[in-house]
Amino acid sequence: MPQLHKTQICIIGAGPSGLLLSQLLAQAGIDTIVLDRKDRTYIEGRIRAGVLEQGTVEALKQAGVADRLHAQGLPHDGFELAFDGVRHRIDLKALTGRSVMVYGQTEVTKDLFDARFADGQTFFFNVDHVTPNDLKSDRPKVHFTQGGEQHVITCDYIAGCDGFHGVSRAAIPQNVLKTFERVYPFGWLGILVDKPPVSHELLYANHAEGFALASMRSETRSRYYIQCDRGDDIANWSDRRFWETFATRLGPDAAANLQTGPSFEKSIAPLRSFVAEPMRYGNLFLAGDAAHIVPPTGAKGLNLAVADIRLLSRALIEHYAGNDHHIDSYSQTALNRVWKVERFSWQLSTLMHQFPENSPFEKRIQRAEFDYIAGSEAASKTIAENYVGLPLE
Repeated sequence: MPQLHKTQICIIGAGPSGLLLSQLLAQAGIDTIVLDRKDRTYIEGRIRAGVLEQGTVEALKQAGVADRLHAQGLPHDGFELAFDGVRHRIDLKALTGRSVMVYGQTEVTKDLFDARFADGQTFFFNVDHVTPNDLKSDRPKVHFTQGGEQHVITCDYIAGCDGFHGVSRAAIPQNVLKTFERVYPFGWLGILVDKPPVSHELLYANHAEGFALASMRSETRSRYYIQCDRGDDIANWSDRRFWETFATRLGPDAAANLQTGPSFEKSIAPLRSFVAEPMRYGNLFLAGDAAHIVPPTGAKGLNLAVADIRLLSRALIEHYAGNDHHIDSYSQTALNRVWKVERFSWQLSTLMHQFPENSPFEKRIQRAEFDYIAGSEAASKTIAENYVGLPLE
């Protein structure tokens, strides 16, 4: 016989989306159970994004997990775009009155885990065969196994926060689900190195040989990326080859400040844009990467997921208070914002990367677009407004 459990919200996925949803709901007295196919150590160890919109910072503060963020995070009032060595600063503070915060997603996840464990959250880690069922009923169920033992959770709602490869989106019938995808013909090779950043702000560079990004996790730890072939092998990239390529693409002015050293993490991530519609089916809700993927160029992945959770937590809290307006409109409200963020991430990716299929005409159009942004306050403001984060709805 399976072990039986009951809760109000079953959250599939213990990444930052699922943890934040659990934290916000707990503050409203709503019970949750959180499942994940991995364990806490593995989840906390994943290397992800590090630029937080102001709305994300506010959500983490609301959740009561922003103390370390404010103590250790790096506020950024701008960032730079560069094209063949010509640099243009987007002054976020002057153009929008807002800033972003550099604070690694790994640290956000640790802060949320600490809060949930301190509150006695019920977790099931290392689970297999997770299957959402009865999604159109008033009491949906989630079946899973852990250590060979069968479990069934009965709940009011299921929140699918289990990422692009998770089971939640796959539970929506094929004749209901619509997906939209753009797969890019390149990836990002990223490294972490314990050296001070080459610049105190992020620098996005388009060079004839490809894209590069100079980012950071702290004042002593840098996160650097270069564009590479989508199917490239990490074994092809020694540290020496990476540093030579990275310096060339940054340009001589920026590279003059570059401090190199041995990398302690190196990986290649393919780039894609992806959206699934709808983000609700029956009593299953999708949030974060389960519903959408953006290329990392605009630093939107985690921020977009947090925006989903802000909308979903509000909808569920209001539902239990007797108001179903936001729960009924969740999917459309979230998707309206998702597509705007997808547009910006696609735009910045198109501007800053070398596409193998681009003709000389299209390459000149890229440069003309950069020159227009550099020469137009209105164009720079459009970039800035999207970078700091669009309104929630």
